[in-house]
Amino acid sequence: MQSEKHIASAFDRDLEAIQAMIMKMGGLVEAAILDAAQALESRDEELAERVRAADRAVDALEDQINTEAARLIALRAPTAGDLRTALTVIKIAASLERCGDYAKNLAKRSTVLAQMSPIGDTAGGIRRMAKAVELLLKDALDAYIHRDIELAEDVRRRDREVDQMYNSLFRVFLTHMLEDPRNITACMHLHFIAKNIERMGDHATGIAEQVIYLVNGAMPEEPRVKGDITSVTLLDGSQ
Repeated sequence: MQSEKHIASAFDRDLEAIQAMIMKMGGLVEAAILDAAQALESRDEELAERVRAADRAVDALEDQINTEAARLIALRAPTAGDLRTALTVIKIAASLERCGDYAKNLAKRSTVLAQMSPIGDTAGGIRRMAKAVELLLKDALDAYIHRDIELAEDVRRRDREVDQMYNSLFRVFLTHMLEDPRNITACMHLHFIAKNIERMGDHATGIAEQVIYLVNGAMPEEPRVKGDITSVTLLDGSQ
């Protein structure tokens, strides 16, 4: 019995260290999202470059989390809920790494857009969308730490609002391109940025769904309703 308690306490200590890395990684990604959007709006190329450079720290943390999680599974041989927890942190780290990549891509395109004329208030709209996604990501990570299913479900619901923001921006980009063909290049960059942010929202929602899996032992029964209509718009011109 004493040996089992020792193994359990050692697992908990190792898991706490990994979770601390997850939260650090999440903090870096949240900052990258906001900074990249700010760099776009303020046309700050130095800030965009800092976002790109900071992505290396995010990648390093993912590698460290994967290494420690694999070691945890090998040494502690967790079962049932503990094994789900170990696997969940690996998946969360992967989602955060992808969000970091999207933020880096946003910063890259911001540098290009800084050389072009602004397109209305599209940069402001992107910043507002990025803030909404950053809050989704923060809440998804909070839901993980507190094993809060209600908060995780709230994140799933709010992702639809991000989709609607993306759809609105997409229509604005189309309008600007139709009004003046000289706007096409800038609007295409802006569209890719908005799409990257929308995908960040999907990853935040994926983290929330991992929380539900972690607590319930099963993924949500009801599929998440997506509000992205742009694929339909591109195919047949419907709104």
